[in-house]
Amino acid sequence: MIHNYLGQTIRFEIKYKKRTSMSISIDHYGNVEVQAPKGMSDERVIQALEGKWDWIQEKLNEMKERTLGPKLKTYDHGESFLYLGKEYPIQISQNMNIEQDYAVFEREKLHIVVKQLEDEKIRQALKRFYYQQCKMLVERSIKSYQSNFKTKPRSIRITDNKTNWGTCDSKQQLTFNWKLAMAPQQVIDYVVVHEMCHMVHLNHDRSFWRLVGKILPDYEQQENWLALSSWKMTV
Repeated sequence: MIHNYLGQTIRFEIKYKKRTSMSISIDHYGNVEVQAPKGMSDERVIQALEGKWDWIQEKLNEMKERTLGPKLKTYDHGESFLYLGKEYPIQISQNMNIEQDYAVFEREKLHIVVKQLEDEKIRQALKRFYYQQCKMLVERSIKSYQSNFKTKPRSIRITDNKTNWGTCDSKQQLTFNWKLAMAPQQVIDYVVVHEMCHMVHLNHDRSFWRLVGKILPDYEQQENWLALSSWKMTV
């Protein structure tokens, strides 16, 4: 079906099923599906669809952006970067007297202080900030979930791994990708718990996933966030 509302048009499919409530979902390709109880009128479905219109448009726009890929970042005032799942603008200042370039998060902004106003200096200061924050956030999460495990990690490292968000080896040494600092806290918690569960089960068998689900029943939501949003985690 096609519906026009507020000057915008969307295509969607309605599936009537044995259920008591209606749900709206959007797949990775931007297809909108409505599952409605049998007997519900098309008019009521449309009303519910319009009630979720802003959410639908937001998700469809995210799909388009993801298809285009990450935009090339600039390092000027106002450029936004992810931190704990939200976009924040950067504010840059120069200080020739500091020992090392740095970045801090204050008042809903990422403040970057550098000796030289060069893009690469600004980028490295921001990246160093993410490394530091990732270590702090991961260690805090490990401490929070440690009571679920009999053993503790032997070491914790933050790395620039290009293929994994985290790893656990046979010696129970954990490593985590510094870009996790850009993800929401609950996503960081999931990656941490995932790797801690590997201290018990090294592979991804049923026992492993049962343990993950026991500690974090909503872990699939966090996996979904990474699947849909990781492309935006760039510096």
